[in-house]
Amino acid sequence: MAVSTKLNKVWFPVELESEVNLPNRMAERTFRLAILLPIALSSFTHLWNPAGFPDLFFDEGIYMRRAMQVLEYGDPQATNFHDHPFFGQIFLAAALAAVGFPDSLNPNEDSQSIESLYVMPRILMGILAVADTFLIYKISERRYNSKVAIIASLFFAVMPITWFLRRILLDSILLPFLLASILFAVHVKDTNRTGGSERRNYAMIMLSGVFLGVAIFTKLPIITMLPLVGFLVYSNTGKKIVSLVPWILPVILIPLIWPLESIVSGQFDMWVNDVLWQTSRDSNRLTQVLQPFLMIDPILLLVGSAGVGYAAMKKDFFIVLWLSPFLLFLSFVGYAQYFHIIPIIPLFCIAAASLIGGVSSKAKNLKKEIAIRIGMVVPFTIFGLVSTTYLITTDITSAQFEAAGFVLDNADADTTIISSPVYSWIYIYVFHVDNTFLDYLDVLYYQIPTEKIIIISDNHLENDLSTNTKLEQVYSETHPVKTFEGAVLNYDLDRYPYTSMHKNYEGSKVEVRAN
Repeated sequence: MAVSTKLNKVWFPVELESEVNLPNRMAERTFRLAILLPIALSSFTHLWNPAGFPDLFFDEGIYMRRAMQVLEYGDPQATNFHDHPFFGQIFLAAALAAVGFPDSLNPNEDSQSIESLYVMPRILMGILAVADTFLIYKISERRYNSKVAIIASLFFAVMPITWFLRRILLDSILLPFLLASILFAVHVKDTNRTGGSERRNYAMIMLSGVFLGVAIFTKLPIITMLPLVGFLVYSNTGKKIVSLVPWILPVILIPLIWPLESIVSGQFDMWVNDVLWQTSRDSNRLTQVLQPFLMIDPILLLVGSAGVGYAAMKKDFFIVLWLSPFLLFLSFVGYAQYFHIIPIIPLFCIAAASLIGGVSSKAKNLKKEIAIRIGMVVPFTIFGLVSTTYLITTDITSAQFEAAGFVLDNADADTTIISSPVYSWIYIYVFHVDNTFLDYLDVLYYQIPTEKIIIISDNHLENDLSTNTKLEQVYSETHPVKTFEGAVLNYDLDRYPYTSMHKNYEGSKVEVRAN
């Protein structure tokens, strides 16, 4: 028997190795196919009912207006205000132009037709979120293992906090570029140790820099990710400082397009003042972003935070460097809103998955390990999917679309329309209605060109009345013509998961006013 076994090892090493590794290869193939589940769930949670939930938010109108300016005039910096770099509107305009937006929709005054004008860009945001899900899987798989990758991508696909990505925001646009940068950085290798291709490695480093540069060129606070991605490139290349050169060049040069454009156009002084103003805006900062996180998705916040603590104990700098600089930036610099946490939502998913993987791996045998993992992952996933489904199947934008259509029906050439950017971009760039202000705050700086005015008064405008005397004066000269009430008023905001409706109140009541 001993001789036979020895002969088998000598003469049939390939066959024996194949038999031994077959279960491992089958398990690995199973895990690779398992990514289809998070992708399918993510497609549902991010693409279902895109125009019905969430409400139409003020900032979405701003970014749609800027994208339409690019489509109309080809100028990415059409305004004299430099609050963010202009890659976001270029990307959004290019994607919309590719499908013939808005002419391909044959828009008319009907509220359902107006609704379709938001469906298309929000579908784009949903597609980006599905891509984020896949990138999170690949990052986690490379950095940890397939088990952590499945859990992390599953959490990102279903947890309620990810409805933020359904909005048309710069944060939603930049996230896949940031994740792509991280993915290429974790794939960088020390070629001296592994014997890999130097050319392939150089390409990985360059692509990581390019994608991070594009993310920063979309929104400046992503400079907080420099320590994370730089650390990954540096550590994965055998701690060679020289390896950072091909990475840092595109990281610096691509965002430099923004100030260079202001120099060419003779607006550099204005650019400096606008950037400084943006960073000095006051808010509650961390409270402004963490309190809504706790209100909307307490499970992911708590488990993800525990995962961050676990990573710190394990000296997992990947997690720590992703979170710490970003939170420090929010604490001391600039104005913070609840959706500004979008760049760290994947981190909480990965940290939670890493914690669950680490806890389950301490089990004494495989059966207990699987039982622990299932016992922790399945309840969280069901909780997330049910909560998110309750939200995304609501229709809380009907009042906004009906009000937009009503104004379009009642405005004429002798009427000035005053509204938030949520509505104004539609009137100006789709229906070409004259005498439409870009923003209701324009009444502070420009004369109203006609005697007749129509105001679309929503929650956002009403909140600004007390701080703008001129706006309040114009408002007081009008009277209500018609009021549209949204379905958000039907929900108990203290009952979970409808606590999310606290951040969806711009569609609660929309009042059309005229003089």
